Amino acid sequence: MTDHAHTLPIALTPELDFNFDAATELGQLLSAPYQGNQPFPHIVIDNVLPAALIERICEQFPIDTTREETLYERGYKGQLKRQISPTHCTPFLRSVFAVFNSAAMLNFMERLTGIEGLIPDPYFTGGGLHETRTGGFLGVHSDFRLNKKLKVQRRINAIIYLNPNWQEAWGGHLELWDKPMTRCLKKVLPVYNRCVIFNTDEDSNHGHPEPLTCPQDRSRRSIALYYYTATPATADPAQRQKTHYKPRPKDRLSLSYYLGKLLRKKR
Repeated sequence: MTDHAHTLPIALTPELDFNFDAATELGQLLSAPYQGNQPFPHIVIDNVLPAALIERICEQFPIDTTREETLYERGYKGQLKRQISPTHCTPFLRSVFAVFNSAAMLNFMERLTGIEGLIPDPYFTGGGLHETRTGGFLGVHSDFRLNKKLKVQRRINAIIYLNPNWQEAWGGHLELWDKPMTRCLKKVLPVYNRCVIFNTDEDSNHGHPEPLTCPQDRSRRSIALYYYTATPATADPAQRQKTHYKPRPKDRLSLSYYLGKLLRKKR
């Protein structure tokens, strides 16, 4: 399924030219559907990157372990998931992430979401390139709200999928759940060049909680981008600084879910 099909105005030149005015117009065009979507403001966009650009990104996706990455094997909090910082990727990939942090991208996001004063994260805390292997999953959660290094408040998530010829039978759907965690209201298959953008707030419950069933030589790959706004001079101590994982109805009936939670507390 998809909501819209639009391509960001990025020209694949040596400088990766991102047209500021065209980005602004596109954000304005999509703002009403974004802000009206349920269970929280979001949008799904196909063909989001120019074909030549995403092909080159996929060609340079790191196969071998890089100098700065994290492997998650934490049960419901993430299993068989690899997070790769752009810092030690190829120069081309670093330039791509610089474009995602540019004024044109921020202006597109502001017009789309209605949130002014967005700030990028040059360190890509929790973001960058993501990869999940077969059998892997990520429990439903609402994300951390405060970036402790920059002392800014997280407001927007953007995910771009890098999975050519992805089969629906392999799973990996991004699930969007309602506030009380009683129903999944939307599922998004992680197909090639599809982008999902959504507000990050207290109850933007999302994840891909079903284990992947793709072949061993395939994986679920994506770009993850987070955008912030400045917090007050004194940050509210009640703001959550960690990701909050939430059980689905069937997880509440699972002994393995509670055993895993107990074991993690003892670590």
